[in-house]
Amino acid sequence: MSERRVVITGMGVVSPIGIGLNSFWSSLIEGKSGIKRISSIDPTEFNCQIGGEVNDFEPKQYFKNPKDARRADRYCQLAMAAAKMAYEDAGISEGSFDPYRFGCMIGSGIGGLHTIEKQHQNYLERGAKKVSPFVIPMMIANMSSGLVSMEYGLSGPNMSIVTACASANHNIGEAWRMIRFGDADIFLAGGAEASISAMGLSGFSSMKALSFRNDEPEKASRPFDRDRDGFVMSEGSGIVIIEELEHAKARGAEIYCELSGYGVSADAYHMTSPHPEGFGASYCMNMAMNHAQIDVSEVDYINAHGTSTGLGDICETKAIKLSFGNKVNDGLLVSSTKSMTGHLLGAAGGVELAACVKSINTGIVPPTINLDNPDDECDLDYVANKARETNVNIALSNSFGFGGHNACLVIKKFK
Repeated sequence: MSERRVVITGMGVVSPIGIGLNSFWSSLIEGKSGIKRISSIDPTEFNCQIGGEVNDFEPKQYFKNPKDARRADRYCQLAMAAAKMAYEDAGISEGSFDPYRFGCMIGSGIGGLHTIEKQHQNYLERGAKKVSPFVIPMMIANMSSGLVSMEYGLSGPNMSIVTACASANHNIGEAWRMIRFGDADIFLAGGAEASISAMGLSGFSSMKALSFRNDEPEKASRPFDRDRDGFVMSEGSGIVIIEELEHAKARGAEIYCELSGYGVSADAYHMTSPHPEGFGASYCMNMAMNHAQIDVSEVDYINAHGTSTGLGDICETKAIKLSFGNKVNDGLLVSSTKSMTGHLLGAAGGVELAACVKSINTGIVPPTINLDNPDDECDLDYVANKARETNVNIALSNSFGFGGHNACLVIKKFK
């Protein structure tokens, strides 16, 4: 079998800094933060009272049947919105494809947390008979992929990989693998998350993973800065259309770039902490570059996982040094867009892949904002505070999740 190349032809983003690709990208390069005091619930009782919410979002407009929006958890609503944007951006029309060659892989780190909380409250207050018959299909983490496939009639491979904050990258990467292997020609792939809720805030706060910088929300997410005190939880969705090159050409699709490599590994170290030496993350990046058949000298930009946690940022810096050696001092740019979006958990990889694609297409690398006092152990070029114009031919996107799950994607300028 000859090698099947995979390209990106559509992108959809729903984020705290913009709904839609253009709005999202404009905010990124302007260094705009989407972190504010939480408004969807009263956050007063929580240690962390800030987050990255998607405001002015009307889910009904993204469903063919608006009534279906009521039977979907918020994470599924966000996924449907991003999927619709990607589908339309790719210029796909109904009936123009073989449904059994069109797959869907959309993951979520947590799934329908809003539904679980609401229906559990119903049970406590009103009894078992008042629990919604939709509670199970609304809460399970595979439902966004299922609903999107139903919405667009996609009968090809359909799965949802759940690997915490690496979920979106793993779903995109495994879709890439299936296209290369010949099991499908085109995929909607990415992630969605909506966990800003009582349980989400309580759980992450109790493990001291979140920033408690409630008096300065826009400065709370500060990857690689010595004053960072945890990540900021956000919601949203990032979904892309990826397809086999000849399939894209045959339908006259606009090609953003080539998705050329995918790496995957496990730290096998701790439930929530990364390996202190970054071995797993380094192995993952090396695998992705090997698949892409590139040398470290060819990489221009890494969109770091960069969550603004004490250990995580140091370990990722170590991993990059392990993989790239002297290249880290020879023009390699690294930035964390989570400094602006916050951490979208299972959706992070999809949103950040879109940022990488736009960097290649525009020649602009988004900044790491709030990097005022770099940590001594974080000493790479993180594009501090202001976007930078530079030629980007190859970019990597890193995502690492609780459980030690690592995923890396490589994209190239299309030639």
